[in-house]
Amino acid sequence: MTVPSVTVLLIAAALAGTGVYLMLERSLSRIFIGLGLITHAVNVLLLAAGGAAGRPPLIGVEAVEEMGDPLPQAMMLTSIVLSLGTTAFGLALAYRSWRLTGHDEVIDDIEDRILSRRADAELAASIDEGATGDEDGDINYDESEDTGASSDEDEEGGRA
Repeated sequence: MTVPSVTVLLIAAALAGTGVYLMLERSLSRIFIGLGLITHAVNVLLLAAGGAAGRPPLIGVEAVEEMGDPLPQAMMLTSIVLSLGTTAFGLALAYRSWRLTGHDEVIDDIEDRILSRRADAELAASIDEGATGDEDGDINYDESEDTGASSDEDEEGGRA
């Protein structure tokens, strides 16, 4: 078994680190460039894990010890196809966001903020009541409390 080169492993680490850094940004285009870099890092690691090149894996033509392992190549090909589809979908989302808002930054979801505030308030209320924290299954969420609109506005057409 051959040991992969330290240079190849450092290249994979640099690609993965840069990809993670880019994925932490709020711009969709940077997120998907980072995802592409992480994909390339995984492909480099698969290449290193495949070992040295060998003879074509044709049973009956070559000795088993001299054959190359086709599994890393197949996994790399699958990874490339999946990353291409994911990148195309993500860049289409980024383009649509840019066309609608003029930028491709990810905005905070208002519903997530509402749910987070509601969960924090219910947790604080359960702590104030002396709850042990085992009663989480008893919490019922009512989305009509945080929408800021009453049912009268819905009936009058005040809300779309």
